[in-house]
Amino acid sequence: MADRHAEIAVAGPAELGEGPTWDAGSETLLWVDILGQRVHRYDPRTGSNESLEVPQHVGAAKPRSQGGLVLNLAEGIALLDADGVGRNWLVYWAREGVRGNDAAVDPMGRLWAGTMRYDTATGGGWLARVNGDGAAKVVLDSVTISNGLGWSPDEKLMYYVDTPTGRLDVFDYDRDSGEITNRRTVAEVDRGSPDGLCVDAAGCVWVALWGGWAVRRYTPDGRLDAEYEMPVANPTAPCFGGPRFEDLYVTSARVGLSEQQLAAQPDAGALFVLPGVGSGLPSAVFTG
Repeated sequence: MADRHAEIAVAGPAELGEGPTWDAGSETLLWVDILGQRVHRYDPRTGSNESLEVPQHVGAAKPRSQGGLVLNLAEGIALLDADGVGRNWLVYWAREGVRGNDAAVDPMGRLWAGTMRYDTATGGGWLARVNGDGAAKVVLDSVTISNGLGWSPDEKLMYYVDTPTGRLDVFDYDRDSGEITNRRTVAEVDRGSPDGLCVDAAGCVWVALWGGWAVRRYTPDGRLDAEYEMPVANPTAPCFGGPRFEDLYVTSARVGLSEQQLAAQPDAGALFVLPGVGSGLPSAVFTG
């Protein structure tokens, strides 16, 4: 068990913090409060945390090559202009009882966007691949809670979490076509439930453990390599950031916790940072 301690970057609290992404262009951290309908931008140089309210539950916000953000909203994928005002639909796929959840941008700049049902019914969501021009394809259907996504440094593998399975899975990934094949399990998670993930420069996978009070680092062959205790029960997603990509940022949630539980973990919903725990890689930028 690692002895580094999580520090509070933004006290929040978010109801359901998710989707941390380091925006290298501005040297800030993007993250969202899904149920609070807010996109946050944290600047570690100043400690400021600006936020923007959006009209729907927002599962993820990622930088665009043309400026602004791409959002995984409840009813589809939207483009937000750099001024934070103009917004238009890139893909509209509204389905009653379904919302967007975690998302990530692959090495070629395509958005992989997951969904889930509000009632978490088994198989009620999907994972779609969205090109910059709006062409979209459902890559995985019958997903329950589509969560963490990440790619190996050599761009040959894609890691994926459908939370209720309790597994970290991996696919063979074709960089040019974006197709994935040969799904198999890397690790069975035996503490809490796997949620968001990121991949470091060594190809190891960092997984937030919902209900597990921790973040874990798994080697590519599925060996548990490190475990970092968190001061909250529900860490949701990690990502590396900072000027050298050495700091691990971790979002968390307070939704569903009782008054007694909140009293025991008053920092639930905060954005945390574990300084200098590894070596990450820059995130790709959406081409739309």
